[in-house]
Amino acid sequence: MASPYEIYDLLRDYASGPARVREILIGLVWTYCEADTAGLAMSPGIATRTLPWCGTLRGKALSELTDWVQEFEPYRAAIGMAAVNAGINQSRLLPQSVTLEPGPGAQNNLSVFKHFLPRLRGTRVVVVGRYPGLHRFVSDHGLDVTVLEREPGPHDLPAAASEYLLRDAEWVFLTASSIPNKTFPRLAELSRNAITVLMGPTTPWLPELYHFGIDFLAGVDIVDAAALRATVGEGGGVRIFDGPVRYRVAELGLEGATEWTRQLIARTALEKEKLLRGMSDWYEKERAERYPGYDYLESANRRLARLDTCFKRLWDGQTNATKPGNAVE
Repeated sequence: MASPYEIYDLLRDYASGPARVREILIGLVWTYCEADTAGLAMSPGIATRTLPWCGTLRGKALSELTDWVQEFEPYRAAIGMAAVNAGINQSRLLPQSVTLEPGPGAQNNLSVFKHFLPRLRGTRVVVVGRYPGLHRFVSDHGLDVTVLEREPGPHDLPAAASEYLLRDAEWVFLTASSIPNKTFPRLAELSRNAITVLMGPTTPWLPELYHFGIDFLAGVDIVDAAALRATVGEGGGVRIFDGPVRYRVAELGLEGATEWTRQLIARTALEKEKLLRGMSDWYEKERAERYPGYDYLESANRRLARLDTCFKRLWDGQTNATKPGNAVE
């Protein structure tokens, strides 16, 4: 078993950067972080009268807050996760995916389940995390679905049931809020035998998740940042799916993850090359001050190192799959 900290180390490296935080919003349901781009995470939902660092986060380097994703204090972890997504979203390069357009009057928060509905019939499905309206959806379509929830409702089983049910599930829908709440490493390991969908606005767009047994990413694309900020700030929940964000579903098969990683490497290498030229021009003019893009260059180097490692593992996986005796019938 890999170290449970592995996912948090790679998230920090992929999202690292000196971009400054412009705004943090902690809504009742979602936490919002805006730097050069915006990112979301699910709020902890734990009552607190105050937070010791309120009013001090604006203007900090994004990398200061991405470090919080590995912490166990729930509010710091949620802010860290939102900051991670803001950092990752700066690449603006998503894998080949299907956009799930919202429908009028529909339960758009359930659009991922609707997308996979034909493949779910007749299979054992486990959903980690409660989704409003899911029980009615399951009942209407005659699905065999068990919901696991840390604070179970009338139709849920407690989180401890994951140790018993996930190994035999055929499909697992895993809430990405399991990353900041630190249950992801174990849940992903238990779900290795299933087709696993990591889903929700907390989902980081990261090809490396293929190595954790994730088969599909069902994350969001922010299409109306102003409406999103207003909805989050006013305590909104599923309403963000009615316009501010859209679900995207991407398959993380071996070939797809490899091509996506290749594109990210090319984009990051061009970024690094541009920064190196800028540094050369800077010091050719005999300036005594430190090159202002140096922190960005370090960030690009860290991301390239991660992407190179990811690509090698994917390439090795493709090579092994094509060796005699390893072909899948």
